[in-house]
Amino acid sequence: MRTARGSAVAALAMAAVLTSTAGAPAPHLPPTTRLYVAPWGDDHGPGTLDHPFATPARAQRAVRALAPRMTSDITVDLRGGTYRLTAPLRLTPADSGRHGHRVVYQAYGYGTAHQEPVTLSGGRPVTGWRPDPGRPGVWRADVGTLETRQLYVDGRRAPRAARGAPLPGKPKPTATGYTTTSRIPLAWRHPADLEVVYRYDYVEGRCGVAAISRTAAGRTAITMDQPCWRMARALYGADALTRTHDVENAPDFLGRAGSWYLDRSRSAHHTLLYRPRAGEDMTRTEVTAPTLQTLLSGTGDSAARPVHDLTLRGLTFAHATWLAPNERAGFAAAWSMYMRPGKGGDITALTVPGNVTFRHAEHITLSGNRFTHLGGQGVDFAADSSHNTVSGNVFTDISDGAVALGVLPPATRGTNTGNRVTDNWIHHIGVEYRSASGIWNSATEDTLIAHNQVDHVPYTGILSGPSEDLRGLTRRNRILGNRVFATNRLLADGGGIYLRGEQGPSYAAGALVARNAVTDSARGIWNVGIYTDDSSNRITVRDNVVHDYVASIGGCSENWGDRPVQNIRYLGNYWDNKVPTWLPRRPYPGAWPPAPDCGDPRHLHFTHNTLLTPPHPCASLPTCATITAQAGPRPPYRRTLGLR
Repeated sequence: MRTARGSAVAALAMAAVLTSTAGAPAPHLPPTTRLYVAPWGDDHGPGTLDHPFATPARAQRAVRALAPRMTSDITVDLRGGTYRLTAPLRLTPADSGRHGHRVVYQAYGYGTAHQEPVTLSGGRPVTGWRPDPGRPGVWRADVGTLETRQLYVDGRRAPRAARGAPLPGKPKPTATGYTTTSRIPLAWRHPADLEVVYRYDYVEGRCGVAAISRTAAGRTAITMDQPCWRMARALYGADALTRTHDVENAPDFLGRAGSWYLDRSRSAHHTLLYRPRAGEDMTRTEVTAPTLQTLLSGTGDSAARPVHDLTLRGLTFAHATWLAPNERAGFAAAWSMYMRPGKGGDITALTVPGNVTFRHAEHITLSGNRFTHLGGQGVDFAADSSHNTVSGNVFTDISDGAVALGVLPPATRGTNTGNRVTDNWIHHIGVEYRSASGIWNSATEDTLIAHNQVDHVPYTGILSGPSEDLRGLTRRNRILGNRVFATNRLLADGGGIYLRGEQGPSYAAGALVARNAVTDSARGIWNVGIYTDDSSNRITVRDNVVHDYVASIGGCSENWGDRPVQNIRYLGNYWDNKVPTWLPRRPYPGAWPPAPDCGDPRHLHFTHNTLLTPPHPCASLPTCATITAQAGPRPPYRRTLGLR
């Protein structure tokens, strides 16, 4: 409710900032400090409820002036509407809370029935559509220097123009690309924009095309971008590269309604082409092209001087892209990582960045937000970021994963402790980069991942463990009460909850996976409900419900290089003990592939576990039914997340 007193308090606070002079005594701040921002505001105004600022960046400058003398929280209320950011909102230690208080950016009315919808958008509207004279049914718009990998039409992600089939003919890999028996690629226009997509059991990558030509022998030569091609050959193997999945991004592939292509053939005069869906009127349809790669960042100077004591709540972060796959190094990938050439011919792994990102950050709270229409990760915390909370948020329609935290590649060291990821709903992520996990926790201490729901994802639900063996960095992590289902919808070799690597020096200081319900994902030839994979060590798996995966528990014990799966306790779980038909059963529960690829796990302990057998008995077993009912976001969060 708008009140005269509220406006007067905020006006008094801003007057202290805007009228003070050097050498004048600093006035005492009022008991509460509130600033207001509205799309109809004015950045030259005082930032009060009656005369709000127009942009979050202007409010940020006001907060910086107030923060050194704060005696209470400073709250920035954003009125309802879309704020189109022309540059990322970059938070530094100067934006932090002080003296035991916090700086809060929130939707106006947050937590009440009158909360106003607020979107921080990194996109630009695309207007001026007209029919394309050379392509019946296709419309075009001039977009200047626009660079993007995503497009949203009436709030829906539109797919890039794609062939919907592998490379034609019989492709044969060469040192520089392919030769194929088909002449069809010779007719494709703008071949330098093309990307070839590769999809395997646990990875999906893509490399660009440099040129297409005809050979003296009458075959078609497809020259691939370097260094992407060299890295793809090293990662996937030349034989695997014969199996292409799709070819994307050519005007010749615009036959599918709702697809688009960005023509960049004329420098600074790019053209967007789009084939409307039935009923879409391009003179009225709302089209948004993401342009920013970062919407908001929080970066401290070091672990000793972090950005800290900030809260973001009730906000929607939308319309950001990520352009690194456009480079000639492409997207040779595994998990939420992409590869770049390193020193001496090595390959260096980098992490797909968050469109909201934090480095050297402490006591940051993200609560009640929505992360959607994003081209990278949703949010990441790395580089000595501790005691942060991601709670009660929705993550959906994101090109890569939702949440990543810890020692993320290329980093190999760091302290990330006491972070909490709880009561979030993560679904339909990995839309563009399929080998993403809903949550990736890498080499952290005392991390709590609890009561999240992760569903309808192409690969793994929750991944805990670094990409390489980073021993001594992980301990006392807890994965508790999560509801995970409908994982591995596209890639096979993953799971509901996936662990790898050393989890601690002892059971007491190791990982605890307890009271999770991991179900209903029996797709492909191999995925595992609770997957303890290569070199997993010191894990307690207790009181979980696991059923309807290809395998309920298990993994590959990499006995070569002293990397076995070992020291895992299974206590009081309910599972159907599924094992794929191609894999022999062991004398103990689980699916454990044998040599030559894998070996025998060591020191597995099974106590008081219950086998679920058809007809499905979980609902009739009180403890099993209770674990399932209580898994996922807790009742106070379910309504705000949009869950029943």
